[in-house]
Amino acid sequence: MTRTPETDKANVIAFYEMMFNDCRPADAIAIYAGAEYIQHNPHVGDGKDAFIAYFEKMAKDYPCKRVDIKRAFADEQHVILHCHQIWPAGLEYAGIDIFRLDHDGKIIEHWDVLQILPDHSANDNGMF
Repeated sequence: MTRTPETDKANVIAFYEMMFNDCRPADAIAIYAGAEYIQHNPHVGDGKDAFIAYFEKMAKDYPCKRVDIKRAFADEQHVILHCHQIWPAGLEYAGIDIFRLDHDGKIIEHWDVLQILPDHSANDNGMF
């Protein structure tokens, strides 16, 4: 199968939907991750097992959480997602997730940046 920016985006989106919204991190890792998985989020341990443990606990603790992917961008070995995270008790975040893929299109590295959605804004443009 030939890798394209569109297939890379589709695979990363499927990974994110499966692990976050469907609460199936082990399946997501098994299907979409490469031989290694490097994590840069300071709340999540490095490697596949740490990723699975963290997101299985999150699924148990926050079963109603949800992410809506607003935009996806692909550039060579990277896919970037612009996301709206919705958590219980009304907590919401704007997030950017960056994934690095190997030559086979498998996810091998992740970074993220989250910002709590503010109650007020100095402009009317919104976060998304």
